[in-house]
Amino acid sequence: MNLVKLGLWLWVLVLVMGWSIPSSSAAFFESQHKRKFMRPVPSASRPPLELNRRGSSVVFPIHGNVYPLGYYNVTLNIGQPPKPYFLDPDTGSDLTWLQCDAPCVHCTEAPHPLYRPSNDLVACRDLLCLSLHAPGTPRCENPSQCDYEVEYADGGSSLGVLVNDSFALNFTDGVQLKPRIALGLVNFGPWFLYLHARYLSSDSVVLRCGYDQIPGSSHHPIDGVLGLGRGKTSIVSQLNNQGLVRNVVGHCLSGRGGGFLFFGDDLYDSSRLAWAPMLRGNSKHYSPGYAELKFDGKSTGLKNLLTIFDSGSSYTYLNSQAYHALTVLVKRELSGRVFKEEPEDQTLLLCWKGKRPFKSIREVRKYFKTIALEFTSGEQTQTYELPPEAYLIISSRGNVCLGILNGTEVGLQNNIIGDISMQDKMVIYDNEKQVIGWVTANCDKLPKTSAVSI
Repeated sequence: MNLVKLGLWLWVLVLVMGWSIPSSSAAFFESQHKRKFMRPVPSASRPPLELNRRGSSVVFPIHGNVYPLGYYNVTLNIGQPPKPYFLDPDTGSDLTWLQCDAPCVHCTEAPHPLYRPSNDLVACRDLLCLSLHAPGTPRCENPSQCDYEVEYADGGSSLGVLVNDSFALNFTDGVQLKPRIALGLVNFGPWFLYLHARYLSSDSVVLRCGYDQIPGSSHHPIDGVLGLGRGKTSIVSQLNNQGLVRNVVGHCLSGRGGGFLFFGDDLYDSSRLAWAPMLRGNSKHYSPGYAELKFDGKSTGLKNLLTIFDSGSSYTYLNSQAYHALTVLVKRELSGRVFKEEPEDQTLLLCWKGKRPFKSIREVRKYFKTIALEFTSGEQTQTYELPPEAYLIISSRGNVCLGILNGTEVGLQNNIIGDISMQDKMVIYDNEKQVIGWVTANCDKLPKTSAVSI
């Protein structure tokens, strides 16, 4: 969400989640949205076409960049008839949502007309609703609907109700389906600061639509968030439960902007990737565990850095100790060079200018060293490398700026690998095998497939 893009906004079409139950949302829907709840079609009654499709995948083009835009989005076609919405793909959260016209109280400006929710509410006792709340039973003030409230790190918040609607998806084997998805009626107007539905049939996916949104400190022109996390309410988990795809999410962000996102496991050769097991006991985030920070192939002495992959974050974040140690090393390397710190450039916290404005990272990369995070699990060690292109940007003023920030200063408890450090790599989150993989890749071209969801 930027600067840890957390707080997005938008009435949320939560394709899957919710947290605590706000009484205000219950009153809102009872008085203004007297909808009849309809349960998702049981798996036993689904048409054979929708079952056992786990050998197929879904691919989405990604638009946007780390700088100067500061966000990415994919297009999802939702509703009947399907209408396009721009969603921020976020592996750091499970919640999928859109700003909704229910009406929306504090919604932010969006690129498309606000989503108009369906009349198909998700019940309070539905398993997806229960999974969105803290341990224990939610307060079912209105048993026929699922209320939720979510707060983001940048101060934004969203509360709303989950409903079901259709997502239009094109699968790589040429089949198009329209499963129904549970969305949340949320009136969220924030954007995410923290680090930052698409198909056709009778299946059901959970969406969240927001109706009471409190804007956060960051804003981006999108319609909502696409939750890709590990929880039961994430879009890929719901699709997997319907037998449509493997519970695998992957993305490839191009350093030139754009890229692609996919669900399923038939678009890559697993033998080419470096794989690290997901940290046990951390069911909320995609984490390969604890890392050792290395600089130019040498240990910095900083270890046990709990690290998370988060596509919702534009930049990478280290805790204060690691951040300050790293900046000391970078400045030492630049000492006596043609660089001079430029505090007047507020693009990021640390920028340098040269004798003349820089136009690309290629002009300066020889002065910067490769940074690495080394993950060890048992006897296995995997290294995630950050070449200069994976942690530097060239500002609009022609200065070179460090795209690694101090996470402690913005309230982060973990170290975050953000979009800037995932550029030109295919990163895969295999929830079935509980592993995270990565490999250098050309992200400018979509995988060879006849079907792409746009």
